[in-house]
Amino acid sequence: MEKLKKRWGIDNNWQVVVILIVFAVTGSTASYIGKPILNFLNITTESFGVYSYWILRIVLLFIMYQFLLVFFGWLFGQHKFFWNFEKKMLTRIGLKRFIE
Repeated sequence: MEKLKKRWGIDNNWQVVVILIVFAVTGSTASYIGKPILNFLNITTESFGVYSYWILRIVLLFIMYQFLLVFFGWLFGQHKFFWNFEKKMLTRIGLKRFIE
């Protein structure tokens, strides 16, 4: 636990628990609402093919996850941590221009 606190720059164990809960809630929520969004956009395996469908679903989930992570971080009182986490992650994958 101490290693995580030092790496993430946080002060107490409660923040670690809250941050792990935010990651869990965000992943579950993004996965849960992904299929209804694809159905609403009429994106199915029949209309796009299996491989294209899954590629579109993964891209959609990735985009939703980014927004939901910051939203749930704010909701749980850890906006600063998750905003910094988001900036670092987007910079690493080459999307730095979208955060400045």
